[in-house]
Amino acid sequence: MKVVHLITRLILGGAQENTLLTVEDQHHLHGDQVTLITGPAIGPEGSLIERANARGLDVRIIPALRRSIHPWRDWVSYREIIRLLREIRPQVVHTHSSKAGILGRVAASKLGIPCVHTIHGPAFHPFQSRVAYELFRTAEKWAARRCDRLVSVCDAMTDQYVAAGVAPRDKFVTVYSGMEVEPFLHPPRAREIIRQELGFEPKHIVVGKVARLFHLKGHEYVIEAAKQVIAAQPEVRFLFVGDGLLRSALQQQIEAAGLSSHFVFTGLVPNDRVPELIGAMDIVVHASLREGLARVLPQGLISGKPVVSYDVDGAREVVIPNETGFLLPPKSVSELAQALIALAVDPSLRERLGQTGRARFTDQFRHEVMTLRLREIYQQLIDRR
Repeated sequence: MKVVHLITRLILGGAQENTLLTVEDQHHLHGDQVTLITGPAIGPEGSLIERANARGLDVRIIPALRRSIHPWRDWVSYREIIRLLREIRPQVVHTHSSKAGILGRVAASKLGIPCVHTIHGPAFHPFQSRVAYELFRTAEKWAARRCDRLVSVCDAMTDQYVAAGVAPRDKFVTVYSGMEVEPFLHPPRAREIIRQELGFEPKHIVVGKVARLFHLKGHEYVIEAAKQVIAAQPEVRFLFVGDGLLRSALQQQIEAAGLSSHFVFTGLVPNDRVPELIGAMDIVVHASLREGLARVLPQGLISGKPVVSYDVDGAREVVIPNETGFLLPPKSVSELAQALIALAVDPSLRERLGQTGRARFTDQFRHEVMTLRLREIYQQLIDRR
């Protein structure tokens, strides 16, 4: 099977890890001829390009391909995508992310190549201006007509896109975003060592959040809730894993609240450190306002940790009240604080919710399962053509 994957940038992120794992599986497990086309990994979010090269993958970088809208660079990128597809002659093109998703779908359609697009997260959402929302919705609807199959990482993405009139429901299929589950089941280093390195004592109850320090990720709500949590349970500590543009602002918010001694920032960490960091936590919190299905939620559950999340997008497909965690109204602070306090004071509740999540979702989120399902979709398109 000969497949090209196309993504805007290969930074440290859920969509990027999903894409890279698919390419690695195709190359190493299935012997496919697979090429990954991407733009440069510019910004503070790190890069997965070095990992892709180290694994012997065929990676092609288009310097002009960037996340922001820029008519000239976008045109140059589109022409380069056309050139590369003509050179490679794939049987299927699989696009990821908004910019590469639109340019890649148009290019594949022009060349008559079957095309799949994965919706890792909503391109349009309620927190945009009305003009921006309608612009991205219209662009997605236009691009959807130029591909054969739309893959959602959760059922919620399908529901949102169908409701917005992007495409009919029968054009969608859900394939949950796979990951390497073994490091979450068995972290490479002991929990006690990691906690000691981070400055936590055995008595501390660690609430962790894994996300870029960026808009709509909800760190500010966690900080607000922390005031109530620490007042009720002074032994609670908070761990923010990741980096981004808002780090200074968030640290200022914490300092103004007098909570600096209760928060630890790891900064940017490689993906292979995330399992041991989640292993060092007691509770995983995710307060984002916009996601597809945040990978940290199944990662936390596979690690045996209870999860607390706002009820956005696909969160409810893994955060099941009284079974795996707490599902809360978006932007709520008091409810978030009460959920964290309930878990902090009850170790048996933490154990029950975490173990239920581990048993329920470990196999579902194995990357090998994801790749097999995607290859079935590719083969269907190839056979149909």
